[in-house]
This record gives sequence, C-alpha cells and structure tokens, in this order.
Amino acid sequence: MISGKDEYFVAVKVFLEDNDGNLFVFKDKWGDWDLPGGRIKPHEFETPLEDIVERKLREELGDAFSYTLMKPEIFMRHERVEDAPGNPTVRIFALGYRAQMTDGAITLSEHHTEHKWIDVSQYDPTADFNGGWLKGVQEYLTLRNNS
Repeated sequence: MISGKDEYFVAVKVFLEDNDGNLFVFKDKWGDWDLPGGRIKPHEFETPLEDIVERKLREELGDAFSYTLMKPEIFMRHERVEDAPGNPTVRIFALGYRAQMTDGAITLSEHHTEHKWIDVSQYDPTADFNGGWLKGVQEYLTLRNNS
C-alpha cells in the first residue's frame, strides 16, 4: 500500500436481463449469490473493458448465448474475505454493466452451483447480497424500476 492510499482490485459485473426483464444471479461454490463478472487480470491493463466482460461471461456462462452490452452505469465498492492463505480482506471496485440476453442458453461453470432469474419488480436483494454488491443491486433495481 502506498502511504495514505488504499488498494483495490478492479472488476466488471453484469446485470444480465432476459427478454422478460428478469435479472440473472447465480451462486458460487462458496455459497454466495453473485452477478456474472469478475476481476481484471494484470495482463489485461490495455484490453478494452467490453472484451474483459466477454471473457468473464464466457468463462462463467458458456458460449451458447448471445447478448447486447450497454454502457456501465453502476459503480460498486465491495469488501470481502478471500479464500486464500491467511484469509485476507480485499476491496474491489467494480463497474456494473447492464446487458440484454438476446438468444441461446446459459451453461454454468464448475465454479457455480445454481442460478435464478429474478422478477425485478418483486425482488428484495437483502436475502441474497451484502456489502457493496447489495448496494449495487439496489441501485440497479432503482434505475431499472424507474426507467
């Protein structure tokens, strides 16, 4: 850490909607609900963010679907304990993109155990999310329900 400055990992997250406007969420192998996406790798410093989103979606949801990606509109800061030696607490800054699934089917990676499509008009995210991810989902729901 540079004196007086905090360190953050940087990530992309996707608020993926189906044709009925439902939101996709899935559970990771540690039992936490999450949005598709993840951290930017060190070698991706100059990679367009949209290409990083594409990589993460393909890794986590397979190649058998297509989507339209919009611009990032939700910015999240999340803190969590890592599943690593010493269980360090890390901070993550994430750009939240909205995306529309246009065709195909999702195939979960081995890192995810289940998924659900959520009716955003009826959803209370406090049962599934916490911290910065919860704040991000709440902001998404506010934007989504006001548009």
